[in-house]
Amino acid sequence: MIARRGALLGMLAAPALVHAQGFNRPIRFIIGFGAGGAGDITVRMLAPHMQAEIGQPIVVENRPGAGGIVSAEMVARAAPDGHTMYLLTTSNMAAPAFYRTMPFDVTKDFAPVGRMVWYDHVIAVTPTLAVRNLTELIALARQQQGRLNIASITAGNAQHLGVELFRAMANAPMTTVTYRTTPELVNALASGEVQVAGELLAPLLPQVEAGRVRLLAVAAPTRFPNLPDVPTSAESGMPEYIGRSWNAIVFPANTPRPLVDAMNRAIRRALAVPDIRTRLLDLGGVPEASSPEELGAMIPAEVAAWGRMAQLAGIEKQ
Repeated sequence: MIARRGALLGMLAAPALVHAQGFNRPIRFIIGFGAGGAGDITVRMLAPHMQAEIGQPIVVENRPGAGGIVSAEMVARAAPDGHTMYLLTTSNMAAPAFYRTMPFDVTKDFAPVGRMVWYDHVIAVTPTLAVRNLTELIALARQQQGRLNIASITAGNAQHLGVELFRAMANAPMTTVTYRTTPELVNALASGEVQVAGELLAPLLPQVEAGRVRLLAVAAPTRFPNLPDVPTSAESGMPEYIGRSWNAIVFPANTPRPLVDAMNRAIRRALAVPDIRTRLLDLGGVPEASSPEELGAMIPAEVAAWGRMAQLAGIEKQ
């Protein structure tokens, strides 16, 4: 009798769980950048494992442009039913430092779900450039007085701000050149179209391993585990130059909490797969999940921190 009662309760509970989660059609996962960047790599790696948790396909859509502002606004205005989510990145934290007005408030118009991965910023050069460390690069930049180019992806994001911060803190007069996507930047650096670049470590690693790009420093508190020979910015004479980006998931504000919790479990499920953790480290990422509350507290703190960095870099709002 007890066994039959337990089975009956299980039958009743299963539909209730499906109804509580509320995912009944494919989920659109919007990325504000082109294919091939760190965020795109992360999402496409984790999505199949996340699908297994929520029971619905996750359809990834790349919508590059305006530093992710247009795509973020689209998600902020979407129905809060759990079927549209956004890859929130450090670039969204940096955007208020670049623009006088924003079409949404990143601290209020999204429901935080959870962080996924940290990605360190790096300073890299084309292999033909005759410098081996940041000290030599800065000396050459001062000698060349603006004739060296330093590349970044779209103006108004974290990588761009990281580049401008580096130039200002190093007092290195280089000309910033922006590219629409990371693959375009990588090709330009590898071919010598630009001599220097500030980017995330992840998308540069394959080119580093192939000898097409050379890393000078990682802008992080410690060396990256898989690159023990690449010094940190502090070891290179710039202890204040720290740039770390992260990827997280958000829904539109007012999305029901059961949907938020279900997707947070999906993140944790994906990051718990040993092969995923290994692959992320191999790609230059440090996996670290968070709760919705942790991400919610992190967002305004990061907006403030990147705003202070913009002031140090002398960025004027557009």
